[in-house]
Amino acid sequence: MNAVLTKIENTLWGYGALPLIIVLGTWFSVWLKFPQISKLPPAIRSFVQSMFEEEQTGAPKRGISPLKAFFTSIGGCIGIANLVTVCSAIKVGGPGAVFWMWVAAFLGMVIKYSEVYLGIKFRVKNSTGSYDGGPMFYLQKLFDNQAIPVLFALLLAFYGTEIYLFSLIVDTVEVNWGTNKYMTIFLLLGLVLYAVRGGVERVGKISSFMVPLFMTIYLSMCVWILYQNSAQILPTFKLILQSAFTGHAAVGGFTGSTVLLSMSQGMARGCYSGDIGIGYAAIVHAESSHADPENQPNLSILGIYLDTFLICTFTTLIVLVTNMWSQECTASMMTQMTLSQYFPYMSLFMPLFLFIVGYSTIIAYFVVGLKCVKFLSPKWGTKIYYMYGIISFCLFSFVDADIVIKVMAICNALLLFCNVYGIYKLREELPR
Repeated sequence: MNAVLTKIENTLWGYGALPLIIVLGTWFSVWLKFPQISKLPPAIRSFVQSMFEEEQTGAPKRGISPLKAFFTSIGGCIGIANLVTVCSAIKVGGPGAVFWMWVAAFLGMVIKYSEVYLGIKFRVKNSTGSYDGGPMFYLQKLFDNQAIPVLFALLLAFYGTEIYLFSLIVDTVEVNWGTNKYMTIFLLLGLVLYAVRGGVERVGKISSFMVPLFMTIYLSMCVWILYQNSAQILPTFKLILQSAFTGHAAVGGFTGSTVLLSMSQGMARGCYSGDIGIGYAAIVHAESSHADPENQPNLSILGIYLDTFLICTFTTLIVLVTNMWSQECTASMMTQMTLSQYFPYMSLFMPLFLFIVGYSTIIAYFVVGLKCVKFLSPKWGTKIYYMYGIISFCLFSFVDADIVIKVMAICNALLLFCNVYGIYKLREELPR
């Protein structure tokens, strides 16, 4: 099964999603006059303005505050994916995968900006005092039947159960703390259900506390490691660029890689970490109280900069400058082993660390999955999804993590195909 899934994943990303992101990402960047650059200053101003508005006005009349929508969105991005999946890209594709991760983030940024804009523009009011939006709603504008919007909602609902992160937290706690696995699953599942019962509003409150806490602690640790290895920083960037266009020969515990494999791994993991093209961000940001559809999409651009160009980059740099990437070490343990070289007792603190970042991601995705099933079945969708989520989280806690992450990557590619097609067809609706 692992071999079959690997072949499917590499085919979808190497021959489908990869050229799609490069071609359409480049075309949209030029056509929209590079919003990745031009919209960054307005995004920072909007972020600061939203903080002051929330303090002065309190809760909005309809929807949630733009800041809570922003933190819910990046709560699904910034997390274990920044610590583990980017390491798996290096472990399989070599240091050059980091460059292609940057390419995917930069070109994918305009795709994410576009999907958030369309999600807000075509959103509808719901009975809970907020909004429903996302690719399901703007895909309805393109098709006479509901087949494609329904397929997209089904895929994203499946993707919304972050089974990989759930199982990773459970395994890390069990291995490092020696806890009972069944008890860990039960407690984590209870915390997830508590958060998602409060909708995006509660998830936003939790994420707005956990995400800044994680970023402050983690970036401080990374800066210290890079300071201790400052002489290796420039050679590491040179290694990244060389490997991106030449591949990398076998060295140490690394088996070697081709350019295509490096591109595939880097772009797939970059899209997964930044939630590029899957529609998740459009659904979350659609609940913003912002009346102007242009303000909130700017924040999605800021989110990619924080996720990929800051957190993911720092992760890849510390495993490269310390040469941990070429050692006999699994991708899931690579960051922990790197940190443990400089910070004692990481075996005790790492489970808590991973819980902080993983929990915010799990609850953010699950609440999006709930909105997808409500689109499919307003009456029964929620109850069915809760049962599906409970069974999936428990079941996949006993499945090989490598298989789980490959399934998620395949689903990611299928979502990307559907969503990018809709964005392209609705390109005239985008601001220029």
